[in-house]
Amino acid sequence: MAGKPDTARPNTGAGGGSNRPALSLHVPEPYYRPGDAVDFSHVTVTTPGDQPRPDENCHPDETVGLTTDLIRVLGDDNMPHGPWDPKLSPDTLREMLRHMAMTRAFDERMYRGQRQGKTSFYMKCTGEEATSISAAMALASDDMVFPSYRQQGVLVARGYPLIEMINQIYSNRGDKLKGRQLPIMYSSREHSFFTISGNLATQTPQAVGWAMSSQIKGDSRIAATWIGDGSTAEGDFHAACIFATVYNAPVIFNIVNNQWAISSFSGFAGAERTTFAARAIGYGMAGLRVDGNDPLAVYAAEKWAADRARANAGPTVIEHFTYRAEGHSTSDDPAAYRSAQERDEWPLGDPVMRLKDHLIALGEWDEERQTALDTECVTEVKRVTKEAEKNGILGHGLHHPFHTMFEDVFEDLPWHLEEQAAQAVHERKTKFPEGLPK
Repeated sequence: MAGKPDTARPNTGAGGGSNRPALSLHVPEPYYRPGDAVDFSHVTVTTPGDQPRPDENCHPDETVGLTTDLIRVLGDDNMPHGPWDPKLSPDTLREMLRHMAMTRAFDERMYRGQRQGKTSFYMKCTGEEATSISAAMALASDDMVFPSYRQQGVLVARGYPLIEMINQIYSNRGDKLKGRQLPIMYSSREHSFFTISGNLATQTPQAVGWAMSSQIKGDSRIAATWIGDGSTAEGDFHAACIFATVYNAPVIFNIVNNQWAISSFSGFAGAERTTFAARAIGYGMAGLRVDGNDPLAVYAAEKWAADRARANAGPTVIEHFTYRAEGHSTSDDPAAYRSAQERDEWPLGDPVMRLKDHLIALGEWDEERQTALDTECVTEVKRVTKEAEKNGILGHGLHHPFHTMFEDVFEDLPWHLEEQAAQAVHERKTKFPEGLPK
């Protein structure tokens, strides 16, 4: 009745007389802040070779222990150990090292170009090269890749021309995407590289859908997708996992846990509670957690998951435990939220250096050849960059014709868009009769 006190719900709030303990909200906190001493004691570095390697066709339950372990192959002696050793030939290892050196040289040049005002935006993958290059080399060249925005190494490994990447970054008249994508959001149907989306995690359900389509057609191609640790908190990721499990989709979920989602540490995505690979358990998927800075371990894990998917044994989640050595992007200052010494103190090292040291330990490489390789890559990237700059840079005016903004959506442009296009071009010419201002 109106005006009568609600006696059905007792007052249990603060000061309400309840003898229950007060609840408190838990807010994750990084282990240390800028200015604090770097302490990676919470990172468990396992012994290389100690992790078992189940059969690719095993029941997902057999991988449960591997979701909280850390698969490692290369030891402190720079030699491979244990059942996960992929036994790659020296030529394959040298090819992998070359792709990593080229990707690192490309990153440095494009970063410098952004600082020079030649493009608006760039994202480096320094320290994470193995998570894309080693993984890509373990896949078939026509397996469909659904990347996030730090997998430029996949394109390098698949032989995509550097000039096409630079044209896209500069959004110039040579850009095959016609300036419609943000810099570094590449796309290449010929290289089975699906268009990158700036809306994080959307690529995961797309990958599952593509994989299911491959099943329906009776094809042999599988899908692999990449996502950051922070993006695993998106609903799209969980929807993708459900569909992948229910339909036994031939897809690999590569979670690149580089410890930071822009300026938020991985605890905000759930890393305080368990590993990201452990999320596979709840969905009934196979799961692996791998040292993302060990190129051999990454290759072995990706190959295991690819063979599993191709044998109709189902999807796999792989957590690549790595470290983002640089800022999130050219718009980010990591010194504002993490110690400057973190990169040097990271206990799992640098993937390029570890692969180089492995080849040297095998007697198949030396420091002189490494120096020559680095110089060769820097020279090649510089040459291609100058060639791409002939097509224009940011604000240069060398862009695709204005009318192209109306193209490539409809097979036949509707009449009302034709009218809008004609009107827009007319107004543009009227405002700038001598052409766009320089």
